[in-house]
Amino acid sequence: MPVSPALAEDLATEVGQLYQDAEAALLERLAAALEADIDSPHWARLKLAAVGNLRTAVEQVAEALQQDTDGAVRRALVEAYSRGRQAAVAEIGALDIGRELVAREVLPNAPAVDRLAASMAEDTRPLYQRITRAVVDTYRSIVARVSGTQLLTGMTRRDASQRALDQFAQRGVTGFVDSAGRRWDMASYAEMAVRSVTARAAIEGHIDALAEIRVGLVIVSDAPLECPLCRPWEGEILTLGTESGPHTMRMQHETEDRTVAVHVAGSLAEARASGLFHPNCRHSLGAYLPGVTTRPPNHATPGTTYEDTQRQRAIERHIRKWKRVRAAAMDDTARRKANAKVRAWQKAAREHVAAHEAIFRKSAREQIGQAR
Repeated sequence: MPVSPALAEDLATEVGQLYQDAEAALLERLAAALEADIDSPHWARLKLAAVGNLRTAVEQVAEALQQDTDGAVRRALVEAYSRGRQAAVAEIGALDIGRELVAREVLPNAPAVDRLAASMAEDTRPLYQRITRAVVDTYRSIVARVSGTQLLTGMTRRDASQRALDQFAQRGVTGFVDSAGRRWDMASYAEMAVRSVTARAAIEGHIDALAEIRVGLVIVSDAPLECPLCRPWEGEILTLGTESGPHTMRMQHETEDRTVAVHVAGSLAEARASGLFHPNCRHSLGAYLPGVTTRPPNHATPGTTYEDTQRQRAIERHIRKWKRVRAAAMDDTARRKANAKVRAWQKAAREHVAAHEAIFRKSAREQIGQAR
């Protein structure tokens, strides 16, 4: 069967949940640190004196996150690579050229997995460097703001603290910037990185298996609701080699004694560099056998557009945002308010899915830690 990023999506979700749980734990520790001694007249002095305790607690969360993630990512990469290889076996195993592949017992490509694991570590290193500073800086800022707010407005210390916590929770632990200059919260950035690297592992497992039996061409599916980055590559034939750019060549028919003309749109590396198989990409990649493989049919999606899928992503972000606010709630009143927002956006998600036949709800994308 063809390979796609979706083949490893469940693996990315499992690893991403570690970051979501950690973010919820960080918010709860921040709320608990601010709430302690909240009625004391010496609250501000006590809070500043307790910075070291908060720093230690946050560092423990960050260290546990890194240890859990390192092992989980490696396991996910090995599994994703294996799934990609198995997809190649399922796709061409019934053909003469696939018999050798089916019979061959091959362990996951260790250098490929090591390289991808190192790439993931490099992409997420800023997370661990940023976590402690972000939470401790926010703690100090809230203490200073709350002390000033009380004098100016008469607002209670609890209400002022909760307001500041809500603002921080809505943003999440931020400060992570990707190569395109976009800013991400911690959990979203980590999920993006994990989805990207596990998808790459699945695709590399697939193309490594094809290369073993000298299949040098692949074809991109025609996916529904494609994004502008992927649209130029839909249904196109790509080479696994280094030759880039559109070109036509004569190739031996896979099952007959004749040659056929094959138009190649470019290389797989070129297509991926331009955006194909980005995180959440809906396309798949299959082996192309000259004279045998046909171009995929067009998937019509009447009444639904790519913009509708992006609206769904926005709704999911709102749900996660208010779940973070709930995790940072200092009392039942604040928790009830956050719960009401969560339910309102969940209702919006149900209505949006019901209105678009081609869109499906993925509850895992709405999660952030454990509900309190």
